Amino acid sequence: MAKLVLIRHGQSEWNLSNQFTGWVDVDLSEKGVEEAKAAGQKVKEAGLEFDYAFTSVLTRAIKTLHYVLEESDQLWIPETKTWRLNERHYGALQGLNKKETAEKYGDDQVHIWRRSYDVLPPLLSADDEGSAVNDRRYADLDPNIVPGGENLKVTLERVMPFWEDEIAPKLLDGKNVIIAAHGNSLRALSKYIERISDDDIMDLEMATGEPVVYDFDEKLNVLGKEKLGK
Repeated sequence: MAKLVLIRHGQSEWNLSNQFTGWVDVDLSEKGVEEAKAAGQKVKEAGLEFDYAFTSVLTRAIKTLHYVLEESDQLWIPETKTWRLNERHYGALQGLNKKETAEKYGDDQVHIWRRSYDVLPPLLSADDEGSAVNDRRYADLDPNIVPGGENLKVTLERVMPFWEDEIAPKLLDGKNVIIAAHGNSLRALSKYIERISDDDIMDLEMATGEPVVYDFDEKLNVLGKEKLGK
């Protein structure tokens, strides 16, 4: 039976300052580093061994993966980075303080932007200096693919090709996989894996630095789910 571990990156500097982050590349906070290292210790204590690792192209997720693998003596395993595992793009909200945004637009509206399945945030134009079109890590992408804002539905649609092409085949082959990514890209994967409804996905939380372990059968049906450290 294959195992899949999902882990949201440790607390980032913008988590700490309560800002919408999305595709902005911010680092881990000191607490985030400690969360990532502690997650690695939990992985080691649980005796989890991985064959492959996947992460996004954003620093906070990459560093979290490396801390987890280092603490569990598995830094050597094959690793793939992909933009398809990035956090959802928060559009024009990126960089804004969440509390101040709620005061301006109302708590209900901000909750919808953050948690709804199919409502888009205000979009960021391609000619904005903060657009990912200007970021070298996306230079090989068709500029029309680079988002100006995403909801969870769109995030799921761009995560799924990578799941189907790269992750699921390894699990079907009996390989153990770890994915270090972001709250919403992992919520999207969880929605698909657990067959969570569009309404219920609003209530799913992914805690920073908390490894979530899935056990699958030979057809990738979920046999069990465990949060390490709980």
